[in-house]
Amino acid sequence: MRAVSKSPRTAAWQAKATGALPKTAGALVGLLFLSPLAYLAIEATRAGSLSSIAEAQAIRPLLRSLLLATAVATITVLVGTALAWLATRSDIPGRRILAVAAALPLAIPSFVAAAALRAALGVGGLIPWLPRPSGFWGALVVLVVVTYPYVYLPVAAALVTTPPDVEDAARLLGDTPYRMVRSVIVPQIRPATVSGALIVFLYVLSDFGAVSLMRYDTLTRQIYSSRLADTDTALALGLLLGGLALAAATVERRLSRSRAPYNSARKPRSYQLGRTRWPVFAVVASFLGTVIAAPAVVFLVWWLRSSLAAGSTYPSLAESLAALVTPGLNTVVAACVAGLSAAVLLLPAAYLAAGRESRVGFFASTAIASAFAVPGLVLALAVVYWVVQAPAVVASLYQTFPLLILVYVLHFGVQSHRTSVAAIAGLPRKYREAARMLGAGRFRRFATVDVPLIGPGVLAGGGLVLLSVAKELPATLLLAPTGFDTLATRVWNAAEGGFLGDVGVTSLGLLLLSGTLTWVLVLRPMQRNISPAD
Repeated sequence: MRAVSKSPRTAAWQAKATGALPKTAGALVGLLFLSPLAYLAIEATRAGSLSSIAEAQAIRPLLRSLLLATAVATITVLVGTALAWLATRSDIPGRRILAVAAALPLAIPSFVAAAALRAALGVGGLIPWLPRPSGFWGALVVLVVVTYPYVYLPVAAALVTTPPDVEDAARLLGDTPYRMVRSVIVPQIRPATVSGALIVFLYVLSDFGAVSLMRYDTLTRQIYSSRLADTDTALALGLLLGGLALAAATVERRLSRSRAPYNSARKPRSYQLGRTRWPVFAVVASFLGTVIAAPAVVFLVWWLRSSLAAGSTYPSLAESLAALVTPGLNTVVAACVAGLSAAVLLLPAAYLAAGRESRVGFFASTAIASAFAVPGLVLALAVVYWVVQAPAVVASLYQTFPLLILVYVLHFGVQSHRTSVAAIAGLPRKYREAARMLGAGRFRRFATVDVPLIGPGVLAGGGLVLLSVAKELPATLLLAPTGFDTLATRVWNAAEGGFLGDVGVTSLGLLLLSGTLTWVLVLRPMQRNISPAD
């Protein structure tokens, strides 16, 4: 098949037309994601509260937030990257189980993990001889545990799509393993690593559950404590969080520029651990066993104590599980729709952002990141504000399922966007050029070349959104349709009422459901590219 010839005028017109559509879509997406910050800016300016940002009561929480977010992001890069390499590139025993287990902590809400940790340690806990954690170190431990999968999933997706050709060439040229990793593998996974670190950084900035239970005074604690008594300060601090997100996205874009467009039809190489195989397995198993089994044990103990208490009328396990069917289905539907919507709707913006010369792509990328740092409650209030101000047709969407999905995409869209950008940045230009020379149109090139190569990364990003939605709380409480109960809202309502047994069994159900969804939608497609262990 030969290439179809076109006149210069026709080719120039088509290039302009095909470039205008994604740029327009990217600009609209950026404006949509900037709408929460616009709301905060309008309200803060109207109330004259911007001056409160420079006050001492804002500076100290700001520094604490930056310290915690930086520390958590640094540690999760190390932990997530190491686990991703072990799960995709090593011969560690049980790699298939490791690939699933390493993603499970993402299913645990931060406030549930913090409550479980505090209940497990200290006087009256399961391990009374260890001190009950609090403050910076307690928040650090909890947030590292629940956020390292944000780095693990995109890095693992990048590793399974990174070809062995260049690694083989480096080995033949006499490179040591350390030099080969530094010069070949690190540049390949750098965009995914930096994107994951950005997501973790923004997650920590917006987290309220863990820092509240650990009594660590950050910006989000200030926002929630002043949202009723001092609304002006809450608005100003929310705007400050959005500004930090924009700055972090700008830094991330500069750090993740290096990416070599290697690719191959061969599966990635698996490396032998040798004598360290079983010691490494013992360390990884101990770590995952602690971060996954420990909360599960606490949840189980809470349920057993409630069901076995003298004179207890607590329902049986079968009755408790039956009560979770409807909330579980609601969680599955909302999470899957939001994850798929984010992956599809933000893909054009991801293509623009991957093309580093696009100013529209940069604008859309930073705008998408800004919404993630805004606490869920503030984001939901901003969306309600714009909906109420809109014409009656749009205002009727209040407390409907589509509006809830929109808020989910706004809040968690950066997880899908940044992971997709990292995957698209690695597309080999030579394959697309070869398909174009053979006469394949844009859509055919996208379906036959792009989709197979970026699929694992896009699915991993959608999976991150899916898991985040499964445990989301503030926006669901405010915007969910009447009677739309999810597992996360059941956990919260049970915790508010002091029903630890319900908290335990519902948290176990949430963990099981999220783990199943992660396996089916994210890890199973990714594992098709993982070579069997020797």
